[in-house]
Amino acid sequence: MGRIGVESAFEVLVKARALEAKGRSVIHLEIGEPDFPTPRHVIEAGKNALDEGWTKYGPTQGQPDLREAIAAYISRTRGIQVGPERVCVVPGGKPIMYFSMIALVEPGDEVIFPDPSFPIYESMIRFQGATPVPIPLKEDRGFAFDPQLLRDKLSSKTKMVILNSPANPTGGITPRADVEAMAEILRDRDVMILTDEIYSRIVYEGEPVSIASFPGMLDKCIILDGFSKTYSMTGWRLGYGIMPAWLADAVIKLMVNSNSCTASFTQRAGLAALTGPQDAVDAMVKEFRRRRDTIVKALNGIPGFRCTLPAGAFYAFPNVQGTGMQSKELADFLLNEAGVACLDGGAFGEHGKGFIRFSYANSLENIMDAMQRIQKVSDRWATARV
Repeated sequence: MGRIGVESAFEVLVKARALEAKGRSVIHLEIGEPDFPTPRHVIEAGKNALDEGWTKYGPTQGQPDLREAIAAYISRTRGIQVGPERVCVVPGGKPIMYFSMIALVEPGDEVIFPDPSFPIYESMIRFQGATPVPIPLKEDRGFAFDPQLLRDKLSSKTKMVILNSPANPTGGITPRADVEAMAEILRDRDVMILTDEIYSRIVYEGEPVSIASFPGMLDKCIILDGFSKTYSMTGWRLGYGIMPAWLADAVIKLMVNSNSCTASFTQRAGLAALTGPQDAVDAMVKEFRRRRDTIVKALNGIPGFRCTLPAGAFYAFPNVQGTGMQSKELADFLLNEAGVACLDGGAFGEHGKGFIRFSYANSLENIMDAMQRIQKVSDRWATARV
């Protein structure tokens, strides 16, 4: 238990709720979940499923028609041919990370992962007794994964490489040329790739490319995707992985020993989400783009802040080194003094220090209020800089 980590977003949420309980006003820009409702037809499908009796155990790997729909969706969107035998439906995206590492990674192995990144990657690597090998994501490269750094970090002990594009916490997208270069580097090595594509539909510039779509890569990849971000279904707990059949067999065993199956009525809602109208997703992404443009412009007007324009996801990740404050100190200050809950970039890895993550999964009105609050307290560091 000493090797396992947590997500700081939930710790900050607890602190923010404690302030609110004392009567303080707090604007929440710390949690990475869409603030939009689950689409109405998805909710109705879930309610109908309950009425129709989808309340019993189901197949451990997932309901056959949902797995067929997922296979068709992945085949269409990634330009590859995927059958339902490769699909494992699980309660959320994290089990795909966790089960894949349990099945593949042992003490003494090395796992390459981006830094800064979702903190559960490193937590799970360490929990397995493996060695985490971070690849710095640089601001001047748009926080894209660098193929040359990947080549330099590979060793005979490398068992897995983790990719994430669009990325949390940076919003960066790795360009096609770089993904193709990584495919060339990894194709003939005895290495599996966990490609976290949970934000694949929340894109503003460019187009995310799955490394699994390049020749010879599908059998080396575990594609992680799900419903939480795209369909605002975080509380439904529904995700999936696409992987070789031999690894799917291992994941099924781990599911049997942990969850038995994913909730049956939730899967009916997922089927409706994937095969039904997509206009709610389009509307959500359009609004996220509007918020992104607003928050980045405002952040760049705050003394000591410098923010690149994220290409995807719903996070702004400004460089705050110009404030002269440590990013952890600054995040705490913004919560306690300005009433703005945000996350220290160092919570996402060593190379996230000096940055702050703001989730713009909140109303435009609240985002503007938060930026005004930060501007008002910026005298704290602006005066010191002078």
